[in-house]
Amino acid sequence: MKDTDFRDGYVIRDQFATHFLTFTVCGWIDLFSRQVYRDIVLDAMRFAQHQEQLILNAYVIMSNHMHFIARASDKQTKTLSDIIHDFKKFTHKQMVPIIESELESRRQWMEHQFKYYGEVNPNNKGWQIWSNDNHPEECFSKVFTESKLDYTHYNPVRAGIVEKPEDYLYSSASNYILGRGIMNVELI
Repeated sequence: MKDTDFRDGYVIRDQFATHFLTFTVCGWIDLFSRQVYRDIVLDAMRFAQHQEQLILNAYVIMSNHMHFIARASDKQTKTLSDIIHDFKKFTHKQMVPIIESELESRRQWMEHQFKYYGEVNPNNKGWQIWSNDNHPEECFSKVFTESKLDYTHYNPVRAGIVEKPEDYLYSSASNYILGRGIMNVELI
């Protein structure tokens, strides 16, 4: 095992296996409390599904992080790591100009924070919105996968946002429980 494996934490070993992933906004900033940023994420997820053939099984978008259960299509030349990289890069490029131009009370603070996180990362030039680690966990069994599916869907319930998972709009829980949602997902 290389030294970087310890420093980087979790690693995607099988690029075409189903994984539970967590994407966190640097500093746990509540970026997704605003519709415009959630829409960027949804559009990027749809693009990844249609163009890059990301197989999305489940998701939830919270105010400062999101969870996916997904895999790269084995018919695709792009790996799951490639798709994640493209997703984060695209959403970052879409969000920065909006943050810079929006008239909201916390704009200057957010600019300062994202610039700070960009400066402390030697691999970055400028702002950094997403944390580097995606905390990938391979869904190696039915029991593990179901536990991650429940964890994903019950996130808004545990946060006190809704009483039932299917009532949260930015989640695939309604796909599983009601048969429809704002995103298409491949049910597990």
